[in-house]
Amino acid sequence: MRGEDEKSGSLFSYVDLEDRVPSRHPLRLIREITNEVLASMSSKFTAAYAPIGRPSIAPEKLLRALLLQAFYSIRSERQLMEQLDFNLLYRWFVGLGIDETVWDATVFCKNRDRLLEAEIAATFLTGIISHKRVSRLLSRDHFSVDGTLIDAWASMKSFQPKAQTGGGGDADENGGGGRNQERNFHGQKRSNESHASSTDPEARLFRKGNGKESRLCYMGHAFMENRNGLVVGGMITTASGTAEREAALELTDEHRPVASAGGQRRITLGGDKGYDVAAFVEDLRERKVTPHIAVQDHLTKTGKRRKTKIDGRTTRHPGYAISQHCRKRIEEIFGWVKQSAGLRQSKFRGRDRVNAQFTLALAAYNLIRLPKLLEAPP
Repeated sequence: MRGEDEKSGSLFSYVDLEDRVPSRHPLRLIREITNEVLASMSSKFTAAYAPIGRPSIAPEKLLRALLLQAFYSIRSERQLMEQLDFNLLYRWFVGLGIDETVWDATVFCKNRDRLLEAEIAATFLTGIISHKRVSRLLSRDHFSVDGTLIDAWASMKSFQPKAQTGGGGDADENGGGGRNQERNFHGQKRSNESHASSTDPEARLFRKGNGKESRLCYMGHAFMENRNGLVVGGMITTASGTAEREAALELTDEHRPVASAGGQRRITLGGDKGYDVAAFVEDLRERKVTPHIAVQDHLTKTGKRRKTKIDGRTTRHPGYAISQHCRKRIEEIFGWVKQSAGLRQSKFRGRDRVNAQFTLALAAYNLIRLPKLLEAPP
């Protein structure tokens, strides 16, 4: 018998959202670990909010919504609210009932900014890697580090002389007026010493290498353990020629494991040729860190071969070749963060806010890796 094509919906629904999500869905494991980490951060959330006033969006729900935005490459908060309104999987993950009203996008952004300013993202990443089910996946002896450029939310037209005030641009010199007038940069010398962005003063003009274009950006750094390629730490710094090495030392000091006797535990640190600098290698050895750095052996512009501190003491061990193989996995982290999590260009201005967005994206990368890693046979 043919069924009827009825258009009217039921007045009441008795189906729980929990029953709508498949038992083997990857988000189930991610949500379980996320909820346990968020529960341990309750005191941190309490300190970030005033004790009186109108209740805001629950920070736990807000963070779970931001994770969804990274998981599914949702390009804006307005689109995220739209998807939350009709997607039952998203409602279940965030913790919204099927009859609950979705927040306004502007209200959501205001509440999100409060968490960004409270450094919640860094605490969340630390909570994930210290989780009892995740910590056993991490290596305690072998790590890698690398950096990448994150484009700032600032136009090259905003890169103006520091002495210029008012933010009106060079209307008389270039012809025309308005905020987005044509600009002719031909023959002009522009540097970070004499110029700054009027929209994001903390962004710096920088290029990754010879022959590459200069652009306003920040530099993101990731500290990865080599066993499963999970992120242990990360940060955003001002883009400069020494930022990668300085951040590598800071991340090493902050995230290296402590030996059982209470002293420093000897570890290895992998890196590309950009880290093969004599002063940096010596700093690592002083910290009891074996530098598994790629040898910088190319010729300079004057035809001389650069001297390297990575000699046979390091390269003769089989572990050096293994570290050189494993360290390249850190590019997968940067690729996912830029492409899927939408951090090819930051949506925020200011180093602290960009740092919070970048750190939360690293935490999201760890979470999407966990279902396969935890369900794999030992």
